[in-house]
Amino acid sequence: MSTKQLTCFKAYDIRGRVPDELNDDLAYKIGLACAPALGVSRVAVGHDIRLSSQGLVGALTRGLREGGVDVVLLGLCGTEEIYHAAFSMEKEGLDGGIIVTASHNPADYNGMKFVVKGARPVTGEGGLRQMADMIVQGKLPRPAAKRGVQTDLIDKTAYIDHLLGYVETAQLKPLKLVVNSGNGCAGPIVDLLARHLPFEFIRLNHDADGTFPRGVPNPLLPENREETAAAVKMHGADLGIAWDGDFDRCFFFDERGEFIEGYYLVGLLAEEMLQQEPGGTILYDPRLTWNTEELVIRAGGRPVMTKTGHAFIKERMRLENAIYGGEMSAHHYFRDFGYCDSGMIPWLLICSLLSRGEKMLSQLVAERIERFPVSGEINNTVNDPDAVIQRLETVYAGGEIDYTDGLSMSFPDFRFNIRKSNTEPLLRLNVESRGNCKLLQKKTAELLQIIRS
Repeated sequence: MSTKQLTCFKAYDIRGRVPDELNDDLAYKIGLACAPALGVSRVAVGHDIRLSSQGLVGALTRGLREGGVDVVLLGLCGTEEIYHAAFSMEKEGLDGGIIVTASHNPADYNGMKFVVKGARPVTGEGGLRQMADMIVQGKLPRPAAKRGVQTDLIDKTAYIDHLLGYVETAQLKPLKLVVNSGNGCAGPIVDLLARHLPFEFIRLNHDADGTFPRGVPNPLLPENREETAAAVKMHGADLGIAWDGDFDRCFFFDERGEFIEGYYLVGLLAEEMLQQEPGGTILYDPRLTWNTEELVIRAGGRPVMTKTGHAFIKERMRLENAIYGGEMSAHHYFRDFGYCDSGMIPWLLICSLLSRGEKMLSQLVAERIERFPVSGEINNTVNDPDAVIQRLETVYAGGEIDYTDGLSMSFPDFRFNIRKSNTEPLLRLNVESRGNCKLLQKKTAELLQIIRS
């Protein structure tokens, strides 16, 4: 097998087309490589709704067990359920987890995400590259003398109880919610939570279906939002919520059906977590910052900027003992959730916030949008990203510079961040201002002209 056949091994996970880049044979070999590469002896394994997932899980599990690793099989589940198992079952000897999923990638893709003890993420440097090398070089271990044991974990009570622990259910109002699972994995969990909540649920695309009858669930794409928005307006709902396929991200619509920019959710969730733990540390990414910083400081918290990306954020959260970390891309991380991201905890917290106050979500967000309007992330294809970044630094000399992630430059009334894509010749631009929409538009156009020239 040549290294070209292992293009599915990425920096933070495994992802590729089935069967050309990822197939049952490779999944078996990955399972066999796990014990020596990751040092695991008992792992949780689960899968999303993709049609190829069960076959890959069967082959992966066979490789794990032949390598002497015990398997706790969760079956159909979200990525965060594997995270929960990995940190909550340490005392039971669980020292890792694998979810077979390709999240929001096209239907012919699949992949795997790995964690080790305590739900710490596995990266290329942390074991994925070693796995790939073992497979390519034909240095896989022989089957262990003692085959690993498989047990099935069907009961989700511990996970559901953990999620409910973030809110006072007795204080929740009977809100009306539109929930769009996109035929992904979120539906069954919503149903389990619903038994304990006073909400009325209007369910869209609720049944798990790997044929993706409404397309691959990715609410970050504007064309995938209309159905949720329309249902919120039609039913007079208080809130709309949509998830991607493995529900590690959730997206919000206000009572008017308007999609809420992820940036503003970070500030709201930070405030909500600081209600529970005053003085706590909050992490946020450098793309857009002013709104989050102001809200965290106002709530008595400590804001800390960190590089974008789940592996960086999870490591920094542990270092800072941060109670919450948020990315504008709709990844929300919680200390008590093994420092991992969850697509279920955020909407419970927002419902708690709405239940306690008199303002609707649109009002809460409008105040922040008016104070800190943003451009939204704008992707630009360029031939030489480094040269463009250097040019911007020269043109805007005099601003406060930060290199936490890409180039951030701040001025009294506006700031921008520009980052390179890890996989494409793209530059991602974000601009914000202090309550000045005209300046925001002017500076965004100015920056784009330089980038695109």
